[in-house]
Amino acid sequence: MELSIKLEKLRQLELHLLLLVMAFGTAHGGNVTYDRRSLIIDDQHRILFSGSIHYPRSTPEMWPSLIAKAKEGGLDVIQTYVFWNLHEPLQGQYDFRGRRDLVRFIKEIQAQGLYVTLRIGPFIESEWTYGGLPLWLHDIPGIIFRSDNEPFKLQMQNFTAKMVNMMKLANLYASQGGPIILSQIENEYGTVERAFHESGVSYIHWAAQMAVGLQTGVPWIMCKQDDAPDPVINTCNGLRCGKTFARPNSLNKPSLWTENWTSRYPAFGEETRLRSAEDIAYNVALFIAKNGSYVNYYMYHGGTNFDRTASAFVTTAYYDDAPLDEYGLVRQPKWGHLRELHAAIKACSETLLYGTQTPFNLGRQQAYVFKRNATECAALLENSANREATVQFQNVTYQLPPQSFSILPDCKNVAFNTAKVSVPHNTRTMMSQSKFSSSEKWKVYNEAIPNYDDTSLRENKILDQISSAKDTSDYLWYTYRIDTNSLNAQSVLSVFSRGHVLHAFVNEVLVGSAHGSHKNSNFNMEIKINLREGENNISLLSATVGLPDSGAHLERRAAGLYKVTIDGRDLTHQSWGYQVGLLGEKLQIYTAIGSSKVQWKSLGNSTNPLTWYQTTFDAPAGNDPVALDLSSMGKGQAWVNGQNIGRYWVSFHTPKGNPTQQWYHIPRSFLKSNGNILVLFEEETGNRLRITLDTIYSTVNSIVKKNT
Repeated sequence: MELSIKLEKLRQLELHLLLLVMAFGTAHGGNVTYDRRSLIIDDQHRILFSGSIHYPRSTPEMWPSLIAKAKEGGLDVIQTYVFWNLHEPLQGQYDFRGRRDLVRFIKEIQAQGLYVTLRIGPFIESEWTYGGLPLWLHDIPGIIFRSDNEPFKLQMQNFTAKMVNMMKLANLYASQGGPIILSQIENEYGTVERAFHESGVSYIHWAAQMAVGLQTGVPWIMCKQDDAPDPVINTCNGLRCGKTFARPNSLNKPSLWTENWTSRYPAFGEETRLRSAEDIAYNVALFIAKNGSYVNYYMYHGGTNFDRTASAFVTTAYYDDAPLDEYGLVRQPKWGHLRELHAAIKACSETLLYGTQTPFNLGRQQAYVFKRNATECAALLENSANREATVQFQNVTYQLPPQSFSILPDCKNVAFNTAKVSVPHNTRTMMSQSKFSSSEKWKVYNEAIPNYDDTSLRENKILDQISSAKDTSDYLWYTYRIDTNSLNAQSVLSVFSRGHVLHAFVNEVLVGSAHGSHKNSNFNMEIKINLREGENNISLLSATVGLPDSGAHLERRAAGLYKVTIDGRDLTHQSWGYQVGLLGEKLQIYTAIGSSKVQWKSLGNSTNPLTWYQTTFDAPAGNDPVALDLSSMGKGQAWVNGQNIGRYWVSFHTPKGNPTQQWYHIPRSFLKSNGNILVLFEEETGNRLRITLDTIYSTVNSIVKKNT
């Protein structure tokens, strides 16, 4: 015992000395160090352009092309989160197969000569269900997420250490000759730190010490964390870090921008918010002018939220307006304009890094001048006004477009202006390859509506859906039995829900539906119902559309029903029966094996809610990306050959009257040449006969749909 205590004290002393060395010098990180100007890789200061590509939001077959296009676009680094709940869905049971194969993804990046920033988190937010935390954490006694809480810290450290050791085993850190130059611990904790009071401060110091103690040989970062403990680097996330980022919190740390949002992720029922290539380029130039040296585009390729991985109300398509769209196609002019920006900055990167910066006022405009010696000079001329400006710089006249930067690698000639787009625009064309218009090719299976007597789980209260379903399904049935003495008595059913969707059945007949929204998932439903004399069954299907992904005390968040009344009589603490998930899910009827376990029927004129639909199709010829046009459907999920391609919700229209997302990506690797099985679970109704299978390609025309 005494020996173990001495060893522990020695370990703590070694870690303390390591922290001191890293805090006051640049001798840390093996081949990657830093000073106040930039990261230093193999003794060279570097200005680095990075792009976020998340391995589970695409497929291994897509990775080489995505990485190659990123490299061609002038990127030096690929940045990715690590998705804890994807890798450890059950405590102690890990999965690194297929889209989860992080090592394979990083090795592909290495093979193409790029670096990696690994954002382990392990809380990541990322519009990913439960912020990337596995749901089983919720059931650990006494746990408080992301705080100075021993149960949480134990699990967080276990997973972080596992990922670090996995990277070390594969020799993937730069200190081992690998591509990983940065690691991130935690994620945007500064936005919730105050909610934890003193526990938040001590937690962030623990997280930093724990991470540094894993000795990756490369620096660690914390984004949106102004008090990131030395030697961890605090970084900026946002649209305009050149304006909003105060500075690194230590004189020896560089200015790094970990999330430059290339658009905004959409949520069902909301309009897509876009961001122009000019605005992105202007703000990158401003950040570089103010001695920034690392810019990461979030996202460079957003990809697809397959299965049920999107967070609450977030669409299946993720950052589709990124430089590489959901399908991996180049999005112009964004991709090309940023590529030209990168080339212009790299043309004078040594002068920017090693020169002395001197800002000059040019009237109402600004010049950021970097001089290394008498002959090496670079300048960035800014016009922040909303109208064109004419300026004199070093006895030369320059016309500066509004809201722009001109980059002069030699302080004379303009190599690039952020507002002048020379790249041709392109958009997408959806080409219909086949239609599912034959009713004879469709089969249907009606999901059973459980009554109180059908359920085995009983409680004398209304249960929280997150705690009950444990992320095994979007669905939880709440069932209740009520007796009446009157014939055809009309009553009022009131249901108060914490989200997200509700379908109410009385005696197995749908009587009403309601839902919340991304901004307010809570909602009330009040409807008139007819009760028959004697026994009546109330069956309420609550559906989540992803779990929350952010905010303090995520472990306290709830979903599903919280109060039910009939004619004002509170039923909340009466006897309720519960069923987690759907029978079709339990039998996995979306797979070839599970499909044989139920009796499918011909389509006929079926328009019942809660219906499973199945058909087959052949893959389109060629290599163009493939998608389902589900604009004729309502809300549900889709599977192709047993693989869930995500949630659809085309009936939830935007304020302009359009579905937020109409097309749903089917990766080519999911397909066989013929005999592919498509299964839909439709909560509402919809017209299956108007679904089409489309291919996607770039075009100079606006988005149109053509029939072959």
